[in-house]
Amino acid sequence: MHRRLFPRTLALVAMVAVAATAGAPGATAEAPPPSVTRLNATLDAILADARLDGAQASVVVADVATGQRLYDRNGDRRLVPASNTKLLTSTAAMALLGPDHRFTTDVRTSGKRRAGVVSGNLYLRGGGDPTMLAADYDALAAQVAASGVRVVTGNLVADDTRYDSTRLGPDWTWDDEPWYYAAQVSALTVAPDTDYDAGTVIVHAAPGRAGAAPVLTTTPPTSYLRFDNRATTVADGETSISFEREHGSNTVVVTGQIAVGDEPASDWVTVWEPTGYAADVFRAALKRHGVRVLGATVLGRPTPSGATAVARHDSMPLAELMVPFLKLSNNGHAEVLTKEIGAVVRGSGTWSAGLSAIAGYVAGAGMDTGTLRQRDGSGLSRRNLIPAGEFVDLLTAVRSEPWFDAWYAALPIAGQAERFVGGTLRSRMQGTPAAGNVHAKTGSLTGVSGLSGYVTDADGRVLAFSILLNNYLASSVKGLEDQIAIALATHSEASARTARVAPPVAPAAPAAPEGLECSWVKPIAC
Repeated sequence: MHRRLFPRTLALVAMVAVAATAGAPGATAEAPPPSVTRLNATLDAILADARLDGAQASVVVADVATGQRLYDRNGDRRLVPASNTKLLTSTAAMALLGPDHRFTTDVRTSGKRRAGVVSGNLYLRGGGDPTMLAADYDALAAQVAASGVRVVTGNLVADDTRYDSTRLGPDWTWDDEPWYYAAQVSALTVAPDTDYDAGTVIVHAAPGRAGAAPVLTTTPPTSYLRFDNRATTVADGETSISFEREHGSNTVVVTGQIAVGDEPASDWVTVWEPTGYAADVFRAALKRHGVRVLGATVLGRPTPSGATAVARHDSMPLAELMVPFLKLSNNGHAEVLTKEIGAVVRGSGTWSAGLSAIAGYVAGAGMDTGTLRQRDGSGLSRRNLIPAGEFVDLLTAVRSEPWFDAWYAALPIAGQAERFVGGTLRSRMQGTPAAGNVHAKTGSLTGVSGLSGYVTDADGRVLAFSILLNNYLASSVKGLEDQIAIALATHSEASARTARVAPPVAPAAPAAPEGLECSWVKPIAC
């Protein structure tokens, strides 16, 4: 079987060659070139910032063409990577599922069918599609009606059995559970808009008359949520509306106030049990299209093997899904892909099966899986531990994959204002040599920050880098990551271009709340 020569192997070969030369009579060890020495001094100066006092830093920079490490600060130290974990999940998905992979949602019937009446159940079978919108369920209902079905005497069965029934990552913190970046994972779900935050609903509060409660609506329209509306409309004053779903239920408590004449306040909230949410949206669509289901809605039962297909929806291909996934750091996509990898590669739609298959792929792509731990697909778990050096080895190896160009284009790009181009880097490094140059994955949790990806230096060399920062007390250390990226973008072998050791200045960027990715802030503010 053909095996690649990975960066760690290249580095080992180089070390052996240097050692052999050094051992020869009259030989002397080769000193690093002045440009590398200056680069090391610059990066050391950045990492000496007081914001990192008492913190942990793991930073590695390598030339992807040669495998040479230009900088290595604690490159083998295991740190919490936050959403940099998505680099493992996304590359494994592209390799194991393929860039043309699609998720299929279909509708089937059981029992006899005569004159528009189905004497049996109607099955909505989920294939894991995290991009299903209310409009897609409406299109499925239209197909059911077009097939001639008018009445279903049995139940509407929502089949989510492609994946297991474990909805939340085992290590996720309880206080994240109501918020959209920690939505429950199901093979049958709904996204409210084209950010594709599956398993969430956008709740809107519009002002009523002064003294009355605000008027509440949802996107998409659904009866799945219940509201405890404690908010008030005021004649004037600052709007401060809050939405929070109660644990274990679909009751959303609305508090605060909204002023008469103000625009509606909106926020994204997760649902409890997304399979039921999808079934509710689909059942309403069936009714609109004149299809009556006489029975109840039943969740979690498998579709019989002999059921007849009456409608089908295929998702966008995986290569296209990579854009909202990576640009917006979509946690739900990461977890769905993990379970889908498990279903396709291991025959089991579980986190454990998916993570096992991901580990197998990244091990073959040059990562030493004995030095790391991956506990989920997205990086929400604080039990994920990955050294920066392992990220750099993966980033170097995947450049030879046939799907690399599509995956690389899906990474956030520094300083590019369009959300689906710049993504979580759109407001960072603007107007610097890193803008439009750095393609990298961001990562954020409270006390955790990361940036791993690629930059082209001033000589045209492509560098892979990983910056992992943990256990700091400052509100943000993103500026330090940006300084490092700018320093790499301006790095050159020419001494005249690398004489400066002082850290470059990084422009200030709008700050997200502590521990959140920029694109996790809804409505979008950064």
